[in-house]
Amino acid sequence: MNKPRLALALACATVWTLTGCSRHEPPPEPVRAVRTQVVGGAVSSSEQSFAAEIKARTEARLSFRVGGKMLSRPVNVGDVVRGGQVLAQLDPTDLKLGQDAARAAVAAAQSAYDQSAADHKRSLELKQQGFIGAAAMDQRDAALKAAKAQLDQARAQAGVQVNQAGYASLTADAGGVVTAVEAEPGQVLAAGTPVVRLALDGPRDAVFSVPEHRASALRALIGKRGAVRLRLWESNDTTPITVREVAAAADSATRTFLVKADIGAVDVRLGQTATVLLSGPAQADTIRLPLPAVVEAQGKSAVWMLDGAAMTVRQQPVAVATADGNTVVIASGVKAGDEVVVAGTHVLVPGQKVRRFVEPGQAAVAALPASAAKPASAAR
Repeated sequence: MNKPRLALALACATVWTLTGCSRHEPPPEPVRAVRTQVVGGAVSSSEQSFAAEIKARTEARLSFRVGGKMLSRPVNVGDVVRGGQVLAQLDPTDLKLGQDAARAAVAAAQSAYDQSAADHKRSLELKQQGFIGAAAMDQRDAALKAAKAQLDQARAQAGVQVNQAGYASLTADAGGVVTAVEAEPGQVLAAGTPVVRLALDGPRDAVFSVPEHRASALRALIGKRGAVRLRLWESNDTTPITVREVAAAADSATRTFLVKADIGAVDVRLGQTATVLLSGPAQADTIRLPLPAVVEAQGKSAVWMLDGAAMTVRQQPVAVATADGNTVVIASGVKAGDEVVVAGTHVLVPGQKVRRFVEPGQAAVAALPASAAKPASAAR
C-alpha cells in the first residue's frame, strides 16, 4: 500500500521540479530615452526693469480759500491752462455782503474818529486858555487814540473781506495741465477742499517703486547721470536719466520705496507709462537650465546627471539662484560641460540605464547606408 503513495509523491516532485525550472525571469527594465543638454556658461547682466509713470515735478491740489457753493468748473481732465486762468467759481453773494458790511464798518469808524479828532482839537484850545485841566485833556487824548485804533481795525477787516470776495474765483498760479477733478458744480465746499489737481509746466520725473533690497543701491545712484535708463513703451530706444529722490520710508501698503528720476528733455506726455532699466554688474558663467530639468528630492532641488560612459543617471543636488521665464538660473551644483537630463525626469531612478533621445527624422537618416544617403544625381 505504501509503494503506490511513494510513486505518486515522486511523480509530483518531478513535475514541480520541471515546472519550476521552466519559469522565465521577468523582462528587463526598458532603456528609457531622455533628452539631455550639455551645460554651458553664459554671460548675463543682472538688469532689472520697473514700470514707471511720467509725472510733473510739481503737482498741486488747488482749492478755494473760503467756503461756499461751487457754481461752475470750466476745466476738465487733460485741459491745458495758463497762469491766472479761472478754474472754478463759487457763489459770491455772501462774500459780497460781508464786503459791504466791512465797508460800512470803516465808514462808521471814520466818523467816530473825525468826531474824536474835532473834540480833541477844541479841548486843546480850551486847555491853552486855562478852561480845562490836564486830566480832561488826557481823556481827550485817550479817546482820540481809541478812535484811531478802531478805524485801523475796520480798515483791516474790510481788506480781509475784499480778499475773500476775490477768493470766490479759483485761478491757476501757473500754466499746466489738469490731471484730476475732485469736485463738481453744485457742491457746498469747505475752505481747503480740493477741487482740481494741476501738473505745473516744467521738469518731468519718471516715478516708480522698487523693493526694499534695491532701495540702498538706488540711493547710491542719486545725481549720477545715466545710472538708470528710460524706455518708452512704444519705442525700443533707451535714454539715460538721473535718480533724483528715493523715499525715506516704505509705502505702508506695498512695502516698496518710491523713486523719482529726472528725465531731462525727453519728449513725453504726462501720465505716459514707461520702463526704467537698472543694470547691475555682469555675471560670467551663469548656468541656465530649462524649468523641467529641476526636480524636487527630499525637499531640495536637484537635477539628473547623465554618465556618458555607462549611460546611467544619478541625482545631483543643486542650488537655484532665480527663475527667469521658462529657465532656471543655477547657483551651484553643476558646471559647464556636465550633461543634464532636461526631459523625462519624472520616470527616472538612480542608476537607471537610459539612451539619448534622437528625433525620428534624424534617426532615419542615421540608419541609412552611406550610398543610400547620397542624392540621386550623385548616384548616377
